[in-house]
Amino acid sequence: MKTIKTNLNFLFMALSFSVIILTFNACSDDDNDSVVSLSEDITITNNSITGTAEGDTDNSGYDEDDLVENATFENTVQIVFSNTSATITNPVPDDVVITQDGADVTINSSISKVAYEISGTTTDGMLKIYSDKKFKLTLSDLSITNEDGPAINIQSSKTSFVILEGTTNLADAYTYSNIPDDEDAKATFFSEGQLVFSGTGELVVTGNYKHGIASDDYVRVVSGTITVSDAASDAIHTNDYIIVDGGTLVLSASSDGMDCEEGYIIINDGSFNINTIDDGIVASYDIDDEEDPDDSILPNVTINGGDFVINTSEGEGIEAKGTMTINEGTISINSYDDGLNAGDNIYINGGNIYVYATLNDAIDSNGGITVTGGTTIAIAVRTDEPDGFDCDDNTFKITGGTILGLGLNTSFPTESESTQNSVIFDGVSANQLLNIQSEDGTEALTYEVPYSVNTIIYSNAKLETSQTYKIYTGGSVSNGTEVNGIYTSGTYGGGTDSGDSFTISGTVTQIGGDMGPTGEPNNGGPGGN
Repeated sequence: MKTIKTNLNFLFMALSFSVIILTFNACSDDDNDSVVSLSEDITITNNSITGTAEGDTDNSGYDEDDLVENATFENTVQIVFSNTSATITNPVPDDVVITQDGADVTINSSISKVAYEISGTTTDGMLKIYSDKKFKLTLSDLSITNEDGPAINIQSSKTSFVILEGTTNLADAYTYSNIPDDEDAKATFFSEGQLVFSGTGELVVTGNYKHGIASDDYVRVVSGTITVSDAASDAIHTNDYIIVDGGTLVLSASSDGMDCEEGYIIINDGSFNINTIDDGIVASYDIDDEEDPDDSILPNVTINGGDFVINTSEGEGIEAKGTMTINEGTISINSYDDGLNAGDNIYINGGNIYVYATLNDAIDSNGGITVTGGTTIAIAVRTDEPDGFDCDDNTFKITGGTILGLGLNTSFPTESESTQNSVIFDGVSANQLLNIQSEDGTEALTYEVPYSVNTIIYSNAKLETSQTYKIYTGGSVSNGTEVNGIYTSGTYGGGTDSGDSFTISGTVTQIGGDMGPTGEPNNGGPGGN
């Protein structure tokens, strides 16, 4: 009996152990079915190509006549303001007549090669210049406030070489009462002719009446620091054109930061911090009103370099009523209306561009968009209309660089014109990493998504034809380097497989998102999985 009982106990224990094993295996199989695929560690690379630049690619607006070192000045007149008066030193040459009314100083000159050196302080004065020839105007630790007109009023159609030394402060009146009927004056620092700024000093302007600095011809900034602390209208306003070769511009205005009324804008270099209600930088001449516009006054904007921070509360970041070309530069725009806008084509050949728009499209062209290089991030956050990239049904050509557009929808790249691959897909949740990698673990994109949007478009040389890619979200980057959210180095891992994959079978692959505004692709349809 004892032997039989022992055998039965042994059999019961064996059966119980088998049930436990079977139960464990069953649970393990269920767990395997629910396991989420995570990205292994992969290396982030910085791989970008540059296509052949297009648009306005070789135009600096160089003019040797704008270089003060190419001019000679044989006569120097010094004027020192002191409260309600001014002192004139040095012999005044013949054919130069200077009159005074308290601290209101007026110069009439009919000869060339005259240099004026202005310094001192007045709380109720002005400097007014009539000249038949170009002249040099050095502002050295000067402060002028005018109670009834501009602080500096140049009624001359010739070039004024303005040299900045030390710090100069200018403020005008809220209303002008001392301007003859046959004269124009509309800024704290106004000129009928060309204004060419250089030097190592700073000019600080307050525009209470209208503009801060204005020319009925053109303004060129070679060097120096120009601060328009406030302007009732534009910070800098011209008729013909604006060229900036360097220096620092800090501009605040109730209208535009830099506005060219009947011509073009070229920026070669410089540092720009622009805060405006209306547009940051604009060539505003409406050529639609002209039957045969002169090429020399086309309202184009060309950026060859520089560092830009532009914020607008009601207007656009940078606008050209004609063509816009960006060849280089670091540009950061936070705009209410379109970030970049052109009446004709937009060409992006280089630079590092970040555009954020709260009301309208991030990048909007009434012509086409061509991207050949650089890194461009375009974000439109309004949920009912805007695109990251919008060129209607015109040509959207991509031959190089990196583009990343986030918005409700996007214009569709033109497959017959583009040589670099693109992918369009659904947006993902904000504040997490988005990673695209090939099946063999080669990284194609690692980006910290700042906003939830409906559609994302991405283009880079990392997207290779015939290669299959997976999209991961979340995860982390170690030892990484990023600019505006795009990582260019480091190690990515731990991301969750979103379940979306695609194979590059054509220049444009679409697996989600929407096209806009018509929903019709340009010269071809979407491909991919």
